[in-house]
Amino acid sequence: MARKKEKYRLQPLLDVKERHKRQTEIALSKAFSELKAEQQKLVKLEAEKQEIVEKRLQTRREMSEMVSMGESRVSDSHTRLAFLKKLAEDEEKKDEEIVEQKEAIKRAEEKLAQAKRDYIDACKEVKIMEKHKELWQKKVKQKLEYQEAKMMNELGNVIHQIRKMDG
Repeated sequence: MARKKEKYRLQPLLDVKERHKRQTEIALSKAFSELKAEQQKLVKLEAEKQEIVEKRLQTRREMSEMVSMGESRVSDSHTRLAFLKKLAEDEEKKDEEIVEQKEAIKRAEEKLAQAKRDYIDACKEVKIMEKHKELWQKKVKQKLEYQEAKMMNELGNVIHQIRKMDG
């Protein structure tokens, strides 16, 4: 008596949960990449700011040296002062960009944390469904073993009855 193999009735739901898990895994990877990119932007901005600060200090030193040596002309001084003022403005701009970039990093970190939570939740859901499927498979196996044992018992009873009649 060949029995039709039973199908797990929640398999489509398990497939959906596994697909969702893969999607959250991809989202986690993207969030991690975005955070790294934002952090690299911050490093670049800080390096640019440091460059500006060094230019400003170098220009001040040059100006000091020229004044102390008596080589400074009024037109040169005005040009250098305007250049120093421009560098100070550039430094302030970089400071603002750095603050904005730090906020962008915070947002990227929050997005990464959310992606981690989503991935963990998706993993838990898949694990629960897989455990349910394992238990279902055990019950099906026990049911089949019980039916097989029952049939064997009945067969044994029939054979016993036939021997009893013959013998």
